[in-house]
Amino acid sequence: MSEYHEICLLADLPDPGAVGFEVDGVGGFVVRRGGALHGYVDRCPHTGVPLAWAPNSYLDAAGELLQCSLHGALFLPDTGECIHGPCLGRFLTPLPVLVEDGRVLVHEDDLDDVD
Repeated sequence: MSEYHEICLLADLPDPGAVGFEVDGVGGFVVRRGGALHGYVDRCPHTGVPLAWAPNSYLDAAGELLQCSLHGALFLPDTGECIHGPCLGRFLTPLPVLVEDGRVLVHEDDLDDVD
C-alpha cells in the first residue's frame, strides 16, 4: 500500500521560503513563493550535488530564485529552469507535492520514479 510522507506544515513554510527533506534515500525540497508550492529533487542538473549551501537555504539573497551552492547557477522556482550558470536551459527534476489539511505531502510512488 502506497503512502504520503509529510514534509512540513504549510504554516511553517515562509513565503518566500524552502524546506529540504529526505524520504527513502531521496533528497528533495519544497519551495514556496507567491503562494505557489513547487517540489524538486535536491540535485543540480550540472553536477548532481544538492543545491542548498546550508539546511533549507535554497533561495538566493533576494528570495526570488533557487541557487546552487556549488557554482551559483540560478533556477526559476516555478519551473526549475536554469536561467544562469553552466546548466543554462536545463531543469531541476520536478517532484509533485500536495497540500492536505495544512500539511505539505509527497507521495512515495513519486519518489520511486527518481533516478
